[in-house]
Amino acid sequence: MPKNLIVLIGPTGVGKTELSLRIAERFGTSIISSDSRQLYADLKIGTAAPTPEQLARVPHHFVGTLHLTDYYSAAQYETDVLELLDKLFLEKDTVVMVGGSMMYVDAVCKGIDDIPTVDAETRQLLSERYENEGPERLTAELKLLDPEYYNKVDLRNPKRIIHALEICYMTGKTYTSFRTQKKKERPFRIIKVGLTRNREELYERINRRVDRMIEEGLPEEAKAVYPYRHLNSLNTVGYKEMFNYLDGKWELSFAIDKIKQNSRIYSRKQMTWFGRDKEIQWFYPEQEKEIMDYLQDKTK
Repeated sequence: MPKNLIVLIGPTGVGKTELSLRIAERFGTSIISSDSRQLYADLKIGTAAPTPEQLARVPHHFVGTLHLTDYYSAAQYETDVLELLDKLFLEKDTVVMVGGSMMYVDAVCKGIDDIPTVDAETRQLLSERYENEGPERLTAELKLLDPEYYNKVDLRNPKRIIHALEICYMTGKTYTSFRTQKKKERPFRIIKVGLTRNREELYERINRRVDRMIEEGLPEEAKAVYPYRHLNSLNTVGYKEMFNYLDGKWELSFAIDKIKQNSRIYSRKQMTWFGRDKEIQWFYPEQEKEIMDYLQDKTK
């Protein structure tokens, strides 16, 4: 029997989690999370991680497996997931992967370029330079060391600026020289299902979800991880805004509004990214029967 990886994707707040559980139950299989922040055990509320009840319904992988101080990347995720799939496919013909972290999804489905792993010394050096000199200085340096990547990269994303410089420092080559972007073949079928909603409905769901996070204790969760706020694992929507509130820069109501706004912005980025992938079959969440029929047909 052919092996199948069902990949359920879509923007934040669209309703992936509950549907992924029912798909996994239908196929009697487990779920691999492709959410880059649900990996961290201390970020349950702000990442809308599966609840204990949901985890009890279906075996999950890559949920709450890391500490905030652990270094992790999409390339490591690719390696770890492929190793896990080798084991899971010994017992199951179909596995479900669900999440909205675009690079993590692509890492498994298409492959990551073979970029060298950054050593701890270089990572520490660039982290200190970022803290001491700020992003503008590092961005200007990237323009000198790798002008081609400078012209492509989102200059508002310091994580990508720093990573490119790490590679330049460590190898003496440009980051661009490692980016071949060739799609890797996989020994299993990949069936991509995307969930979408009209924009107004999605935004309302995002707003309600943020309100629910606040009620469940997001401010307290952010306070507990506040000492680690400089780490990349916390450079994400929900926590950044809460840190400004904890610093006294923003009122709580303003921080909540900013989380909603930035979550909506992120959902648009996700849809733009996924919209370029012609392999995705799109459905509305209420089309569950059609989704199940489609998957049953595709996994034959």
